[in-house]
Amino acid sequence: MLYYRVLIIVTTMPQTPPACETPGCTAPANLQCPTCLKIGIKGSYFCTQDCFKSSWKAHKILHQLAKGTNQIDSEEYNPWPYYQFSGKLRPALREVVRKLPNTIARPDYAVHPTGVPLSEQAVRGSAQIKVLDDEEIEGMRVACKLGREVLDEAAKACDVGVTTAEIDKIVHEACIERDCYPSPLNYYQFPASCCTSVNEVICHGIPDKRPLEDGDICNVDVTVYHNGFHGDLNETFLVGNVKPEIKKLVEVTYECLCKAINIVRPGEKYREIGNIIQKHAQANGLSVVRSYCGHGIHRLFHTAPNIPHYAKNKAVGVMKPGHCFTIEPMISQGTWRDVMWPDNWTAVTADGLWSAQFEQTLLVTETGCDILTKRFTNDGSPWFMDRS
Repeated sequence: MLYYRVLIIVTTMPQTPPACETPGCTAPANLQCPTCLKIGIKGSYFCTQDCFKSSWKAHKILHQLAKGTNQIDSEEYNPWPYYQFSGKLRPALREVVRKLPNTIARPDYAVHPTGVPLSEQAVRGSAQIKVLDDEEIEGMRVACKLGREVLDEAAKACDVGVTTAEIDKIVHEACIERDCYPSPLNYYQFPASCCTSVNEVICHGIPDKRPLEDGDICNVDVTVYHNGFHGDLNETFLVGNVKPEIKKLVEVTYECLCKAINIVRPGEKYREIGNIIQKHAQANGLSVVRSYCGHGIHRLFHTAPNIPHYAKNKAVGVMKPGHCFTIEPMISQGTWRDVMWPDNWTAVTADGLWSAQFEQTLLVTETGCDILTKRFTNDGSPWFMDRS
């Protein structure tokens, strides 16, 4: 049941009456929430009792936040009351942005107020692909090894009842232990140390206090910055008892990545990667997300080449020894189309069906490629195919 208090008339008003805070209402307001006045929340003006009543479910969360309580029913938390979600997943409260010791070296965007990576902006639009020298290759090997260690720590915690905010904390602390900066943090103002994408979330999910449920899938995307280089990888994890069709989605997504890696060698065109991935996805009745692609990576988090995962793409470039890049197919049960939550980060499937993703950072060698973020098992397989 919803409970709300009667508004009180404000006797001292600004020269220009404020607008009603009910979404979609712009009427002048001279009534204020008494609880907000009592606990010191500024504003909270409404035009009528009816407007206040219609906004109460979302508005009362401000009182609980101001009082420092975490006792907020997840069903009551909705920061976007009029947003039409495509699926069943809903956002939950987030943790505060995490801090790092000053001793850890940071990329340029980490200290920029807007989070804009100025070094990336300087080469934006260029299709030139950097060939790494021996020193840079060694720097990438170290960063990618550390990134793998961090993701493996997160994998241990990905289970029923664990929140994605707790997973983010594990990633954050694992980065600090390894003298790494978590690359997503403050990248274009992203508010967490890793991305956690659950169920219909395709990518860039923001960790929050929603506990993982039996039958969920959760992708954890980790990138670390160490001694000037980024190492990027992700995996999708099964949470509890997952339906067979969802497990198939996850396994086929991993197979798409493996098949794409198998063609990486000097002289191969980057556009062929998408042809391989889409062929295998479509053969299994699945679709390939088109809005997000693999990318070059080294001293820059994202740079040339851009690597679409769908067929008949127009990717520019031919692979050469010393090229370093990611392949990270996002494969969905239904449509390949995506929509964005109002947080401007969380990309979800347009039909609410589920999506999975796997990613590795690769180095082109003289004879093929090295998987720099390879899992530490006898054959490099992920957790659900671990035969070690």
